[in-house]
Amino acid sequence: MELYPFNALVARMKYIPRWGLMRAARTESVGEHAADTAILAHTLCLLCNHIFGGSVRAEAVAVAALYHDASEILTGDMPTPVKYKSEPLCAAYKAVEAEAAHTLGSLLPGTVRNEMQRCLSGEALTEKERQLLKAADRLSALIKCIEEETGGNREFTGAQAQQAAALAAMHCEEAEYFLLHMLPCYRWTLDELTSGQPAGT
Repeated sequence: MELYPFNALVARMKYIPRWGLMRAARTESVGEHAADTAILAHTLCLLCNHIFGGSVRAEAVAVAALYHDASEILTGDMPTPVKYKSEPLCAAYKAVEAEAAHTLGSLLPGTVRNEMQRCLSGEALTEKERQLLKAADRLSALIKCIEEETGGNREFTGAQAQQAAALAAMHCEEAEYFLLHMLPCYRWTLDELTSGQPAGT
């Protein structure tokens, strides 16, 4: 009987910590980040289609977002300052990520492999869909920084500015809409969120 460990291995994303160089008030796993990114990516796609007149596949982008960091099960989470320190290092790490994604895909039945490889690599997405996934990835990181800062942890102040600058440089109108109309709510309390408005308004 043939056994395929792909799903059991992907389930281990919850054990891989992010932000390895930072002192975090609460540890975030790659699995949590993947789920947050998928939700954000789906929202950005809906904004694209219904507010900005686009035509992207929200469900396909959300699925790709769930797998976008799956290779880190095998590589661990490489801190951003290290990953992007130089072009050769960045290129080498991307090659390692691609090899890890290929290894993951090979752990499925042959008839399923090709479709999953396209999810793992992002090849299943259009250029616009990839932009929205990347914006969602950045938004997830920015939100983590805001949560840490709101809790009194100044460790993430610089990372917050870097993520905000990276998002601005993308010129993604859906992300800009999110930043203006949705991101401020992440600083609200539970009572404010459930009432739909901040205190004092």
